[in-house]
Amino acid sequence: MTDTAITLGVLQGAFGEDMHANIETVKSLVREAAGKGAQVILPPELFQGPYFCTSQEERWFGTAYPALEHPCVTALQPLAAELGVVIPVSIFERDGPRYYNSMVMLDADGKALGTYRKSHIPDGPGYQEKYYFRPGDTGFKVWNTRFGRVGVGICWDQWFPETARAMALLGAEVLLYPTAIGSEPHDDSLDTAARWRRAMQGHAVSNVMPVGAANRVGNENGQIFYGTSFICDHTGEVVAELDRAETGVLTASFDRPYLDRHRAAWGFFRDRRTDLYGPHFS
Repeated sequence: MTDTAITLGVLQGAFGEDMHANIETVKSLVREAAGKGAQVILPPELFQGPYFCTSQEERWFGTAYPALEHPCVTALQPLAAELGVVIPVSIFERDGPRYYNSMVMLDADGKALGTYRKSHIPDGPGYQEKYYFRPGDTGFKVWNTRFGRVGVGICWDQWFPETARAMALLGAEVLLYPTAIGSEPHDDSLDTAARWRRAMQGHAVSNVMPVGAANRVGNENGQIFYGTSFICDHTGEVVAELDRAETGVLTASFDRPYLDRHRAAWGFFRDRRTDLYGPHFS
């Protein structure tokens, strides 16, 4: 691996109500990924506990913290510094009376580069996030980390091509999506795993950059989370993947200068017609 490469790590696991145990699970997986050469390591969405948005229960508001005081952040900061890795940390954030589904980006020295708040908030059977989270007010962000420029969207953000394109226009070199997705309680016959993956593979193709998605697994009160976490390259080809049940890590390396040249050669950003798009984006 050269110093122009970026090596992504994606984590997959099951999480319960014990936040400390969940953090220890993630720390162990981060160590495993770092041992395999990963430099930017992505845990799943809201790994602090079970995916509580399946129902509306006020007790879960008690598990939110100010971003930089969140136990998941304070526990992973020294690990990021020890291992010299970048970790986007998904959290339930409290900001005064406001609550967000957020991500704190930890650079390889353990310092927080800032916070992104999930922009698109779903509201449907099994995914009642509007009860808990306000729509994010940070706008899309790209982080200038030690190993490259990293864009991160959160779960439902991944279904929107505007999210990926906005981060690409901000200079992202890779796109990452922490996720919690699985069965659809209103329709047992509906399996979204393949289309979930295809949506992000399309982002990789259209923006000519690698994409990684980290999902959880397991049965949480009847809702089955289907894993299938993956990393795809700039052509949308899956280069590393996990199955629907396993706990584990993925890694893949990409040459940044090559991707920059290839992205320019395809002309997607050169040939955009922003003069025609405006009236249709409201």
